[in-house]
Amino acid sequence: MTDTRPAPPPAPIDPATLKSMSGMDIFSALLAGRLPPPPISRLLGFDIHSIEKGHVVFTGTPGRQHYNPIGSVHGGYAATLLDSCMGCAVHTTLDAGQGYTTLEIKINYLRGMTDQTGPVRAEGLVLQSGRRAAMAEGRLLDASGRLLAHGTTTCLVFAL
Repeated sequence: MTDTRPAPPPAPIDPATLKSMSGMDIFSALLAGRLPPPPISRLLGFDIHSIEKGHVVFTGTPGRQHYNPIGSVHGGYAATLLDSCMGCAVHTTLDAGQGYTTLEIKINYLRGMTDQTGPVRAEGLVLQSGRRAAMAEGRLLDASGRLLAHGTTTCLVFAL
C-alpha cells in the first residue's frame, strides 16, 4: 500500500538562528531560500513576494481547500494573510535578538473570496515601530487591485 499522506512541513527556523539575525536578514534569507519557509505558508499556500524595511508582501491563491461550510473562502484565510504580512513587516524593523507577537488585530472584510478569485496579494506596512510596541496596517487585494479586506495590528516587541 502506498502512503498518500502529505510530507511533513520543514522544521521551523532554529531559535538560535532567529536570535542572531535582524528581521531584514531573516526575511532576505527566507526570500532567497536560504531559510525554510514557515510551515503556515505551506499549509495555506502563500509565499513571500517582496520585502523592504517596514513593508512585506505575500501572495497566494485561495481555493476550495480554504472553504467554510457555506461555500466560500473562510475569513480566517484573509485574516491569516493580513496578520502575517503586518507582523512580518514589523519584524523587518527589528534588530537581532528582538522578537514580536500580535497583541491586537482588527480585520475589515469588503469582498468575499471563492476558488474563482484568483491570486491575491497581502501588503503589510509599518506605521510605527518603537522599543516596546509597533503598529502596522495591511491590505488584501485581488489581481485587479480591488480591496478584499484590510486590517491593523498592534505588536508587542521584546527581547528574545
